[in-house]
Amino acid sequence: MSTTPATPEDRSAVRTLLRLWPFVRPVRVRLSVAAVVAVVASCTGLVIPLVLKWMVDGPVADRDPAGVWLGALYLLLLGIAEAILFGIRRWLVARPLSRVEADMRAALYSRLQRLPMAFHDRWASGQLLSRGTTDLMLLRQFLAFPLTFLLVNVVTIVVGVVIMLVQDWVLGLVVLVPAIPVLWTCVVFEQRYAHVARRAQNQIGDLATVVEESVLGIRVIKGFGRHRSQALAFRELSGALRGTELRKARLLATIWSVIVTLPELAIGAALVAGAVRVADGPLTAGTLVAFLSTALALRWPVDSIGFLLAMSQEAATATERYFEVMDQQPEDAQATKAHASATAPGTGTDTGTGARTADTGAGLRFEGVRFRYPDAPPDSPPLLTHIDLHIRPGESLALVGATGSGKTTLTALVPRLHEVTSGRITLDGVDITSMPRAELRAKVAMAFEEPTLFSASVGENVLMGAPDGTAEADLDRALAVAQAEFAHALPQGTDTRVGEQGLSLSGGQRQRLALARAVVGRPRFLVLDDPLSALDVHTEAAVEAALRRVLADTTALIVAHRPSTVLLADRVALLSGGRIAAVGTHHELLRENAEYAHLMSGDQEESR
Repeated sequence: MSTTPATPEDRSAVRTLLRLWPFVRPVRVRLSVAAVVAVVASCTGLVIPLVLKWMVDGPVADRDPAGVWLGALYLLLLGIAEAILFGIRRWLVARPLSRVEADMRAALYSRLQRLPMAFHDRWASGQLLSRGTTDLMLLRQFLAFPLTFLLVNVVTIVVGVVIMLVQDWVLGLVVLVPAIPVLWTCVVFEQRYAHVARRAQNQIGDLATVVEESVLGIRVIKGFGRHRSQALAFRELSGALRGTELRKARLLATIWSVIVTLPELAIGAALVAGAVRVADGPLTAGTLVAFLSTALALRWPVDSIGFLLAMSQEAATATERYFEVMDQQPEDAQATKAHASATAPGTGTDTGTGARTADTGAGLRFEGVRFRYPDAPPDSPPLLTHIDLHIRPGESLALVGATGSGKTTLTALVPRLHEVTSGRITLDGVDITSMPRAELRAKVAMAFEEPTLFSASVGENVLMGAPDGTAEADLDRALAVAQAEFAHALPQGTDTRVGEQGLSLSGGQRQRLALARAVVGRPRFLVLDDPLSALDVHTEAAVEAALRRVLADTTALIVAHRPSTVLLADRVALLSGGRIAAVGTHHELLRENAEYAHLMSGDQEESR
């Protein structure tokens, strides 16, 4: 299903396309010169009928071979000039338009990096991919051809009509008769084509999503023998897209038949009327030739109207889709609003000054934190409410709770992957919303339960968690802590490139590399979301032994499901019903809290 709205009824293509101006403005001079050159080239072609008139009424009528050869030379020179001018136009637009496309793609990528996690949770990746590829290609094509030639063709038609009326106003009126039905057809076509074009581009995004998911999930598809159902889903989407493209083709064929047929009939009528007028004497043969030549020269500008309008509508739709992403508020803007709401008078969380006065003994503190997903129903209860928790400097705290209790969400609040709905989180006494994100995320490192690796070398994946210029020794230390020395045994060692999503490695290997990435930068605060879940018992024990040395020098929040992981922490917090239900040591909670004892009961005896 598409994640984007349908085209609004009152959408103006012109107003939509004007939003491209900030990107086009840096190259406006070159594009303007290219448009002027194209207009001159097109009008040069309209001089050819005038030369033909001179030849027919002059050298041809007078049987002057020298005059005919001279006229032929004029026609050849005009043709060469027209071709050269159109070549210059193409040269002028090629480089600046590639720059516009590159700038727009870079801006889109930058915005995607700054958008909050709630946006990425809501949007299909294929829809975003199609906006950065197919839609931008359509915009470049629009700027290269339709944008210029809509202007060029209008000017050419106006100049050509003036020339025809000057030649013979009676024949000119005959040719102009189809103008009204052609214009009406264009208006109707534009409205209908806009909706179909939007549907097609949304379907392309949906199809891209299915292809991407099928590639990334190929092991699941093969493992469960679901290739037939996936192929069926693909065929259904592909068939829907084919139907939409055929509807576009039918609309384009309809307008093209009207635009081509009516002017051809008018030219035929002008030919008959002109021949009669030549026979009766008021019109010369050269004038009739020039008139008809001009009319025929206007066939392409008129015939191309439907094609250019179609491309313009697709470009307007692409512009809409592009700015649907660009208009989303980046996480900095949303954080400002959330912080203002959280510290508003009457909320009970105002610090009085909002200043960044540091208390180096404060560690990590949650104060009255409440969280609800931005797209959750307004009347639904918050996922987290009244979270008050203090992790002292150098202390590690395990976060335990039933599945779906909000543990992962709570950890995501620390690096501001999500913004608190109310309350605040402080690091060493400083409200995290008052910190630049770069500073905050330099202090806080994370390892997720589902590790993500990129199509890069092992070393590059690990060093993503470290400042630039980190020494090789730090990489080796991080690999040792995570028990990921297997990286040195890979074909090119730590320079070995892993496949997409790291699928060339086992789940445990990916998880150990993700843990190495979290600890390589020696962060002051460490947030681990069940980082050892994919490890075997012996590897887990070795990782825990090394990790204890790391935890001695950092403040850590660890999501844990197994007693062996819980025992890494100094204290344990039980999350239940969206609140912190109990805090204490592992053994204290086993004795005093029935819910905690139940959660740990699977390996309780082993943990004692």
